[in-house]
Amino acid sequence: MSITSREEKQVQEEIKSDEQMLSEQEISAARLALRENAKRVLRESGLAQMLQEINKNELRRRGQFEEYDSMVLLKWGTGYTRRHIWVEIKGNTILFRLSPHRKCTSPVPLCDGEYHTFTSQMWVDSDLLRLELYKYYRKPVAESSDD
Repeated sequence: MSITSREEKQVQEEIKSDEQMLSEQEISAARLALRENAKRVLRESGLAQMLQEINKNELRRRGQFEEYDSMVLLKWGTGYTRRHIWVEIKGNTILFRLSPHRKCTSPVPLCDGEYHTFTSQMWVDSDLLRLELYKYYRKPVAESSDD
């Protein structure tokens, strides 16, 4: 009994399909781990609650949240007044994306000219995190118009 090239191709395709499924499962598991870590950091730092407070008290619930694997956007405004706060979680650090600027001279938060970074030792101080968050709320990143 000999294996035809057609049967051989079919077996190879099945093996490829199994490999793709495995890699898709690995990717899915990695994304889930990323999401769970981001939830943990947002919850432990109190940042999730602080963002909700800004939406409730300052924006009168007119803001909207967009959630990604390890990023949260709080958007508000319309047309030319569209603004947002962009928060990313990488490991145990919280990064606020700001408009490009000169590097800040203060040691807290860490600054690279685009992101303000809070390590886990920094965001344990919830008063500092709240102060910085409200500063970013008062001077948010403007979005370009769709025109």
